[in-house]
Amino acid sequence: MTIRVLIADDQEMVRVGFRMILENEPDVEVVADVADGVAALTRARELRPDVCLLDVRMPGADGLEVTRRLAGPGAVDPIKVVVVTTFDLDEYVHTALENGASGFLLKDAGPALLIEAVRAAARGDALISPQVTVRMLRHFTRPASRPSALPAQTLTQRELDVVREVARGLTNAEIAAALYLSLSTVKTHLASVQNKLEVRNRVEIASWAWRAGLLTT
Repeated sequence: MTIRVLIADDQEMVRVGFRMILENEPDVEVVADVADGVAALTRARELRPDVCLLDVRMPGADGLEVTRRLAGPGAVDPIKVVVVTTFDLDEYVHTALENGASGFLLKDAGPALLIEAVRAAARGDALISPQVTVRMLRHFTRPASRPSALPAQTLTQRELDVVREVARGLTNAEIAAALYLSLSTVKTHLASVQNKLEVRNRVEIASWAWRAGLLTT
C-alpha cells in the first residue's frame, strides 16, 4: 500500500529535500508540499494524506496548532502527523506530543530516520529513538502534579518493565531480547498498556513513563 504524504515547511529547500528522499521510496507518494500552516490545514483536509510532515515554525499557523487541529483529541477523523523541528532541546516537542503527534524528528536526522518516521506513523506506531525522542522526553516531560494522573497500579510488573524499555527507545525486538520475552508477548503487553493508560501510541506511553518517574527508579 502506498503511503500518501503531505509536507509543510516554510523553507523551499527543506520541502524539496524531503520530497526527493520520500519519492525515492517505492511505497511513498508525496501528494502535496506547502509553505505555511493555513495551506497545510486546507490541503490536508482536501487530500486526506496518510501522514503529514509538519515544521514547527511556519507562517499563518504554526505546526503545533496544525497538529492539534489535524490529530488532537478533538479532531474529527484525525490524520497522522510527524512534527519536524530544528531544535533538539525545545519545549515545542512536548506540546507536539500533547497535541496528538505520532512522532517527531530533527531536520538533520537523515533520510533513513525520515522514512522510518513516516512509515511508523502510517502503520499507527510512532518513531521512538534514543538519540531524539527519549532525550527530549527526559528533559521536557514534567512529572504529573496529581497521583491520580499516574495510574501505575493498573499495570502489572511485566507491563511496567516493557514501558520502561519503550521509554528508553527500544524497539519491540530489542525489548523482547532485553526482557527474555517473545515478540508476540511484547506486543500483547503494549496493547494492554495502551488500553489501561488510554494512550494511542508508543510516544504517549514513553511520555507517560517519564511523567510517572519510571525512568528515575
